[in-house]
Amino acid sequence: MIVMKLLYKRVLKPLLFRFDPERVHDVFVTGGQILGAFTVTRGLIGLFYRYKGPDISKTVDGIRYHTPVVLAAGFDYNGRLTRILGSVGFGGDEIGSVTARPCAGNEPPRMQRCVNSEALVVSKGLKNNGVVALIRRMKRQPRDPGFVLGVSIARTNDDLAVGLDEGIEDYVTSLRKLVDANTGDFYTINISCPNVHGGESFAEPDALHKLLARVMEIEHDKPVYAKMPINVSWPEFQQITDIVVEHGLDGIVVGNLNKNYDDLRYRDEAPDEYAGGLSGLPCRDLSTELIRRARAHYGEDLTIIGCGGIMTAQDALEKFRAGADLVQLITGMIFEGPHLMKEISHAYERNRSWIRGDKPRRSREVLRAGSGDGAVTSAIS
Repeated sequence: MIVMKLLYKRVLKPLLFRFDPERVHDVFVTGGQILGAFTVTRGLIGLFYRYKGPDISKTVDGIRYHTPVVLAAGFDYNGRLTRILGSVGFGGDEIGSVTARPCAGNEPPRMQRCVNSEALVVSKGLKNNGVVALIRRMKRQPRDPGFVLGVSIARTNDDLAVGLDEGIEDYVTSLRKLVDANTGDFYTINISCPNVHGGESFAEPDALHKLLARVMEIEHDKPVYAKMPINVSWPEFQQITDIVVEHGLDGIVVGNLNKNYDDLRYRDEAPDEYAGGLSGLPCRDLSTELIRRARAHYGEDLTIIGCGGIMTAQDALEKFRAGADLVQLITGMIFEGPHLMKEISHAYERNRSWIRGDKPRRSREVLRAGSGDGAVTSAIS
């Protein structure tokens, strides 16, 4: 693994970073889709990057993950990489965010590297082929046993979904189609995408109540999470999470992109005006601190998935130590290389004595906001 790590850091990364980041992303997705189509290529990639140590599988909300590392939403937004990701050490893939209608995204450029700050400026604007196309692909694409597929759901980034009621119907349409087609092992409601028409309206309490009330009317037996903003104070974050718990969602993903360019290590790497949220290192401390406070406040019943700024195995361990049940990443893989997921799994295995264990599925009817001290009640279903 040391040779492959050096090859990426010293040779491949400097070459790739000479080109437009979105073009590089598209090339890697196409290449990954081709490599994932054949048993021999999946096996060859797995020789270098798949975790092969002692069993570190983990069950969260009734779903067993071979490794506790999941590809975050935003990379495989059309579900093209599901066959290859297990070979590079991922235990799951959160596809999307997917929307009710196909979405071209924001105008390019949609990505910019901040190399010295270990960050990306991301303004894709929910570019994806839409929920119908995703379901069609998932139905014809072979499913690898044991590899977890989640789907992140957002409202379409167009004028038709700007209004509150129209936006809610957009989410509901996508979720209903996914449920009816039995596509996805879990669902994440992306309430906090900062780069769309109308802004983050569903991170506001009144709108969130209305959205989650409709979303949770749809009957199914899959876990449901909410993707949380991180540029909020703890009281604001707690208010949003209280609503998530009140409506019976299983947990939260902490969190989304960082909108504050002052959090860059080198501020001069940022655009002069806001041009998208930051991924990578500027998200690390914000995310970890919110995970820590949420775990202390809500106890063990709420599922917390840690996402943001995982650039090293130690960063992942800090998320687990703060209270995360699983971790998600994208930017660390881009900056550090595909060996990172294997490094995280080995670090996880070495530190399992203090990492929380399996989390059985709970009953949605019982999970509700608790007392004023933040208690959450639950029952094992």
